[in-house]
Amino acid sequence: LLLLCHAEEAAEIVSGLRNTDVFVGESATFSCELSHPGVKNVQWWLDGTPLHNNLVTEISEQDGRIHTLTLNDVACHDSGTVTFRAGSLISSAKLLVKGISLLA
Repeated sequence: LLLLCHAEEAAEIVSGLRNTDVFVGESATFSCELSHPGVKNVQWWLDGTPLHNNLVTEISEQDGRIHTLTLNDVACHDSGTVTFRAGSLISSAKLLVKGISLLA
């Protein structure tokens, strides 16, 4: 029986990334929900640079459908466009890191 890869339904983005504003030193979290699990080639980017799981950048997945990126202890230079890519699906949002004014 060769019915395994007969008609793989294309996944869709159910809930995309949202623009996020945070202050320096805070964490910024982005989440993207797919219509079903098993999508290959999942990748996160910040201004065109691929992100990898480490102490500062936490990448997680829940039920194979909800993909989350948390950037910890952000700095002003982290401001930019966050992009989630899963196969041919793409969702992007802006990250704005606001400095704390000492001129108050």
